[in-house]
Amino acid sequence: MVEKFKIDIPAVSNGIVNQYIQLLENEGEEFEIEKEELKKKRKRLVKAKVEKSEATKVEAKGKTKNKAGSKIHLALFELEFLNYLDLSNNDFKAIHLSMDCQNLSLVSSPHVNRNLSLVTYLDLSENENLVIDDLRWLLRLSSSLQYLYMDSIDLHKETHWLQILTMFPSLVELSLHSSHLKNVNPSLLYANFTSLQYLDISYNDFFSELPIWLFNLSGLSFLDLRGNRFHGQIPETLLNLRNLQSLDLGDNKLSETIPDWFGRLGLLNKLDLSSNSFTGSIPTTLGNLSSLIYLDLSYNSFTGSIPTTFGNLSSLIIFRVSSNHLTGTLPECLGQLSNLEELNVRDNSLSGVLSDRNFAKLSKLQVLFIGSPSFVFDFDPHWIPPFELQELYLDHANLKLLPWMYTQTSLFYLYIENSSFTKESKDIFWSWSIDIAFVCLQRNYIPWDMTNVLLNSKVVWLVGNGLSGGLPQLTSNVRIFNIRDNNLSGSLSPLLCRNMTEKNNLEYLDVSKNLLSGELTECWINWKFLKHINLGRNNLTGRIPQSMGSLTNLLSLHIYDTKLHGDIPVSLKNCQELVLVNLHGNKLSGNVPNWIGHNLKALQLRSNEFSGDIPLQICQLSSLLVLDLSNNKLTGSIPYCLHNIITMISNNASLDEFTIYNKDTDYTFGIDVPLLAKSNYLDYYKYMHDIDLSNNHLSGRIPLEIFKLTALQSLNLSQNQLTGTISEEIGNMKALESLDFSNNTLLGQIPQSMSALSFLEVLNLSFNNLKGQIPSGTQLQSFTSLSYMGNPELCGTPLIEKCNHGEDSGDTKVMAENDEKGSEFKESFYMGMGVGFAISFWIVFGSILFKRSWRHAYFNFLYDVKEKFMSRWS
Repeated sequence: MVEKFKIDIPAVSNGIVNQYIQLLENEGEEFEIEKEELKKKRKRLVKAKVEKSEATKVEAKGKTKNKAGSKIHLALFELEFLNYLDLSNNDFKAIHLSMDCQNLSLVSSPHVNRNLSLVTYLDLSENENLVIDDLRWLLRLSSSLQYLYMDSIDLHKETHWLQILTMFPSLVELSLHSSHLKNVNPSLLYANFTSLQYLDISYNDFFSELPIWLFNLSGLSFLDLRGNRFHGQIPETLLNLRNLQSLDLGDNKLSETIPDWFGRLGLLNKLDLSSNSFTGSIPTTLGNLSSLIYLDLSYNSFTGSIPTTFGNLSSLIIFRVSSNHLTGTLPECLGQLSNLEELNVRDNSLSGVLSDRNFAKLSKLQVLFIGSPSFVFDFDPHWIPPFELQELYLDHANLKLLPWMYTQTSLFYLYIENSSFTKESKDIFWSWSIDIAFVCLQRNYIPWDMTNVLLNSKVVWLVGNGLSGGLPQLTSNVRIFNIRDNNLSGSLSPLLCRNMTEKNNLEYLDVSKNLLSGELTECWINWKFLKHINLGRNNLTGRIPQSMGSLTNLLSLHIYDTKLHGDIPVSLKNCQELVLVNLHGNKLSGNVPNWIGHNLKALQLRSNEFSGDIPLQICQLSSLLVLDLSNNKLTGSIPYCLHNIITMISNNASLDEFTIYNKDTDYTFGIDVPLLAKSNYLDYYKYMHDIDLSNNHLSGRIPLEIFKLTALQSLNLSQNQLTGTISEEIGNMKALESLDFSNNTLLGQIPQSMSALSFLEVLNLSFNNLKGQIPSGTQLQSFTSLSYMGNPELCGTPLIEKCNHGEDSGDTKVMAENDEKGSEFKESFYMGMGVGFAISFWIVFGSILFKRSWRHAYFNFLYDVKEKFMSRWS
């Protein structure tokens, strides 16, 4: 029977309600809590799941979050019968302490007479903006709390989390996944988790050896230490965890060999050692772990062969040893593991014959990742596998020898790379794969003409296969289409302009690095769901069409290294969601647009024919990470307001990656950003903080505000007409990795503060008017003389010219100021001469022009002078 009662909580007057808390009255302060039997927990709990009524839906990494109040009020714990509280997956930002809890040092004091909470279950997970600096408020729950989940919240300031949580004697499960923890007390010998059975501290940043106290938790059955940069060896004290059933040490930096004693952890059903630096052979004793259902040893440096003792693991469901250096054959005994659902041995150096005998009893197999250049395929051409796969990955395969592939009719995911197809297999392949959701063919030999091929998969990824002919056709089912780096020709029209009876759902389009030609179509209005477009490195001509302004969902636009001309159409102003614009390497002209959307993170217009001033509206792009306007015809001065670009002052790692998430396929795709940085063209999946204004006609001084961009990693102002000095403030740009001021007319000395730029890898100050001694320090002396050449008055290492220390060089900053003052004096002097000449000229000429008698006298004078001159020479 469900017990219902009313409570009054002013702290939650914003009206947070949902499944287990129902709003009773319009005031938003009275709630109902219903008590029910929980099947998955050990005790009778009261659920109090707090979510906002009619929750506002926001998208975050593919999940639906509920935007509740900004604070969690501790008054919630005063509910008399509350013992289950789930506040997960909301948008809380802080813990609100009542006045009598402000002094946290008194929370656990015996002199504080407070009713202890009965809460046994507390979940604050997935509140990604929640920052908790001090966990001592939790101590009021120390006598009752058994289940505590604080995943994906920010605890980085709480350095005593371990000492506090060991004061919970009844704690059974503790999860602190991705909580920004840094201190794990590796030398602590003992932690008082007497009841703990489940511990998840994965994906923090401990960067230490495995802590000693972990291996005294003899009651642990589940331990997840994944993704913490733990290093060193696995200690033999791990055997103290005699009840351990699940161990995940993946994605760390652990090394050395896997010891033989691992085979004595007899209760293990899951073992994950993937993505470490383990070496040596895989111990045969792992074959003694008869309860094992999950074994992942992938992404290490294991050598030798796959142990035949693994044939004893009759309960095994998941087996992964991919991306190692394993040799030898694929043991036939693995084909006897009748419970196996996933077999992944890709990216090794396995060899020998691979036949249907290797898969004889794998009737439950659903995922198969296999391939090696040295495999010899010997399948019976009439063999029908006992399994029905959902995922298939093939590498270095001759598809002609694998006719059984076409018997797999339940595939969801197909990935084939470094393999060869026959010309005759084109029709059978496309008709067979038409219902496969994810088709990825990459770096294969596929001699197929794609003209008139109809594609239906949700994800079609056909990169680098030598495909020819015209573009294929897409059904409305296709969400992701990437056919870059092939030999396709013709125009875009067959793909984009054909009549479709259903609406298009395409979100991702990449046809770059082909041989496509003709003008851009005006059919973009039919593709309104597009988020990413890449048409780069084709032979496209004409202008950017106005119809592209209808793509209001567009996030990323790449049309680079083509033959487009004209200006950027104003209709693109409608694309307010744009984050990345890459139009480099065309013949686009006009002014740089001043209406670019405020969400922009990368603007790349280099190597075009843009002219005029850099618009001040650029400074309003507070999220900008990449600004590349190089190799144009821009004039005027560098905007003084660039310091308003917040992301170039404070580096926020969460802004560094650009991805597109597709909800229908649950896949996230990274978008690369091609940059000319550090004197090289590179494709970055993480943004560099970069400004490149080089090779224009910019003049004036380098504004002081640019030296406030402390997160900037690459700055290139070369090949302009800039003057003035380099400010000492440049020393504040600690993140600089590449700096190029070459081919300007900069004056004065190189600031001493530049010697503190410890990350600087590329420096070019050549061909300016710099003088004086190159500041001492290992950083600036590590570059060659090419970085400083073309400055005749510059001296010191690494230049051949030695400095004359007998002369008083004075303070660097003072000399720089004097040089600048001298430059200003010269400018004023010549300007005064010009003005004086003009005034004198008009006084004399004006008098002659407007007074007739003076004019006659002037010309008579000139005539007399002429006569005397001619008579003398005659």
